[in-house]
Amino acid sequence: MPILDEHRTFVAGRWVTGQDVISVENPADETHVHDLTATPLDEVEQAIAEARRSFDAGVWANRPVTERARKLLEFIDHVEANAATVIPTLVAEAGQPTRFADMTQMRAGVGIARQTIELYSSMRHEKPSPVPVDDLVRGRVALSIRRHEPVGVVTAITPYNAALIMGFQKLIPALMAGNSVILRPSPLTPVSSLIFGKAAEAAGLPDGVLSVVAETGTAAAELLTSHPAVDMVSFTGSTLAGRKILAQAAPTVKRVSLELGGKSAQIYLPDAVDRAAVGAAMVVMSTAGQACVAATRMLVPEEQRAQVLDAVSAAYRNIKVGPPDSADATMGPVISGAQRDRCERLVRAAEENGGKVVCGGGRPAGLDRGYYFEPTVLDLPDNANPAAQEEIFGPVIAVLGYRDLDHAVEIANDTIYGLSGQVYGADVSAAVGVARRLRTGAVNVNTTVFSAYAPSGGYKQSGLGRERGPDGIREFQEVKHMSIGELSR
Repeated sequence: MPILDEHRTFVAGRWVTGQDVISVENPADETHVHDLTATPLDEVEQAIAEARRSFDAGVWANRPVTERARKLLEFIDHVEANAATVIPTLVAEAGQPTRFADMTQMRAGVGIARQTIELYSSMRHEKPSPVPVDDLVRGRVALSIRRHEPVGVVTAITPYNAALIMGFQKLIPALMAGNSVILRPSPLTPVSSLIFGKAAEAAGLPDGVLSVVAETGTAAAELLTSHPAVDMVSFTGSTLAGRKILAQAAPTVKRVSLELGGKSAQIYLPDAVDRAAVGAAMVVMSTAGQACVAATRMLVPEEQRAQVLDAVSAAYRNIKVGPPDSADATMGPVISGAQRDRCERLVRAAEENGGKVVCGGGRPAGLDRGYYFEPTVLDLPDNANPAAQEEIFGPVIAVLGYRDLDHAVEIANDTIYGLSGQVYGADVSAAVGVARRLRTGAVNVNTTVFSAYAPSGGYKQSGLGRERGPDGIREFQEVKHMSIGELSR
């Protein structure tokens, strides 16, 4: 199927051709997917300058909310209308199954984008604040107002595993709030994000309000996270990269919103262990475990641990690994050779520290090309094991036993991360009680919800701020307080 045929990047309303070529590889078979030219650094600088100009001039921020909403709905419509090209692009550059690219990235992304506009339009962005009675009596203040205004120029940096939906999650709330935005997608999967430049052009967004830049390294990202004309950085990616961005943003005291790594736990109460095989499958299906929210630590009652290991291993052996275009494949590759090497290294480290490989643990037989790794089940002796502490970002799950629910909570919270979590129990009250004690930004109890109305984000080293929900919109706004009184005569 044809992929997005664009070799340029989008800078402040212009399509720019650079000298350096970004060669995109298909991780499913290591073939060449597409070439596009990297945005020259002077053009990245121009994107920043034009974003600053467009924001300061108010060409977008000063438009009525209804008009911004109308333009962004046209923007979203254009992306959706090109699904037949964008979806194969996502599959080719990220090695994702077509169903994931279609249902999760395109359809859910479009749905969340439209919901975000609805949510923003329903929120009050200027409202009275309470005024102390004594101030009113003395006539010092007639009115106190809290006003939410756009931050200004926003850098949005998206990851390889969900380029389209993460682009929507950052661009729509930032643009609805009136900001000017520069999008920099992952160098591993830059092609699909060019649709946002096409959509900006089709919807007639003012020049400078949105740019889409691409690169092979990090020079543009470093400029975009350190430049004094940029007011905010919104980043989704690894904790290591997030730390670097914080350091780059610090000299200019930018606002920074980070959704970073995770080592989430799925906790099974004794009355719910029969659900464990399904929960384990969800970790690796579609994304090959490449999701920051993936619950890669499975916590089960110690006395039922052997039973769970058998069930989870049986489920993993039934997962068909192969190219996304294979009719029977249910899991594809990881993104690169380096990522596959990381999976191998951490599985070895798990064994060296007392862990056992119960299922998988290496490269699948018969797949000589492509960056595949077997769905892997680890039986770990304790939570200090490297495979329980480090984010692997691959199809590897660790099973640990707990003595009682206090011990389960202790294990779940024993991590530098705190992005997500899951609790399963027929006794819902008991499951909710466990969920309340988890130090993590989101917890799913027996179900899940993914919506523009539901926020996500991390505790501890899983990030700063929130995406989606009212809190996610407020990330892209400053708060101004105005106290208004009558002039004394």
